[in-house]
Amino acid sequence: QVQLVESGGGLVQAGGSLRLSCAASGASIGAFTRYAMAWFRQAPGKDREFVAAISRNSNTLYEDSVKGRFTISRDNNKKMVYLQMNSLKFEDTAIYYCAADRNAILHTTPRGSQSYDYWGQGTQVTVSS
Repeated sequence: QVQLVESGGGLVQAGGSLRLSCAASGASIGAFTRYAMAWFRQAPGKDREFVAAISRNSNTLYEDSVKGRFTISRDNNKKMVYLQMNSLKFEDTAIYYCAADRNAILHTTPRGSQSYDYWGQGTQVTVSS
C-alpha cells in the first residue's frame, strides 16, 4: 500500500517562505518514477483546489495564482516531491495535500483530483497578514 506523508507546514508571515515535502513509501523507486505527482490545497469553507503538478519527466503545471511564487520538484531516488513556496500571501492559508497518479502518461500533469490515486493526510500552512 502506497502512503504519502507531507511535512514542512507551519505558521509564516506574509512574504515569507516554506518548503513542503512529500515522502512516498510502499512503492519501489521504479514505481515512483511512473507516478505523476501533485499538490492540492483546501482552505476553510472551500473546495480542494489544484496547486501544482509534475509529470514523470518533470514537466510542471501551476495554478495561475501561484505561478512565479511556487516551485514543484521531485527526487525519484528519494521518492520525494517538494513544493517551494515563496512570497506567501494570506490567501495561501490552507491544508496542503500531496497526491500521486499511478497511471500517468509520460508528459502529463493532471490537474483534476479524480486523476490521483493516492493522497496524503495533509499539512497545515498558515500565513499571517
